[in-house]
Amino acid sequence: MVKVGAAKKLTVYVDEADKYGGKPVYEVLLDIFFKKKLAGVSVFKGVAGYGSDGVFHTAKILELSLNMPVKIEVVESEELINKVLPTVYQIVEKGMVEVSDTNVIKCSRNAPVEQEEVMRMKLEGKAKMLRIIVSEDDKWEGEEPLYEAIVKRLIMMDMAGATVYKAIAGYGPHRRYHKKKTLAKSRDLSVQILAIDKEENINKVLPVLDDMVGEGIVVLTDVDVIKYTHRDVAPDL
Repeated sequence: MVKVGAAKKLTVYVDEADKYGGKPVYEVLLDIFFKKKLAGVSVFKGVAGYGSDGVFHTAKILELSLNMPVKIEVVESEELINKVLPTVYQIVEKGMVEVSDTNVIKCSRNAPVEQEEVMRMKLEGKAKMLRIIVSEDDKWEGEEPLYEAIVKRLIMMDMAGATVYKAIAGYGPHRRYHKKKTLAKSRDLSVQILAIDKEENINKVLPVLDDMVGEGIVVLTDVDVIKYTHRDVAPDL
């Protein structure tokens, strides 16, 4: 079963018309991968392109549509990929087989995740409070509000939770007083992103924040979590 972390990606390129034992090669491979219990397989059909013959093909030209390429892609552990490679080698007589290193960042599965999620999110006892203070007008890579980009990165890195607070008044090191005025655009007011998690999880995001926060402040505080509860997420309707 594929897990978050280092893995292998197996990619097989064949023509849609290629056959093995009277069946399309991609269907034969799909059956084998299913029987070998690989976590998941995706088959992609090309819609346009050209090969070594230099002839341009497109799915719109019906008489040439059978020459369109098919890509079969599998991401799995190195052990499972190595087990199926000899079979793939025998079946794919024409085409290309590629194996490359990859890194699984997020892996969603249909297993009963509710209990797993509760266990992962349980937080009590000694912990760390992370506070990130930046300007509301700060941008990440010139487009996205910096505080939104930071929250998205915290989600991706499996932080227990984060809350964004917008300032309504205050001053900074240049000692200019700022206040959010009604019906007027506020400038230079700060936002605070607050997150509480275990020390090892907080430490993982600190190098990321060092890169993202060019102007602002990052504060780390020891805390004791006395009680931690969260709402049940309502199912999508």
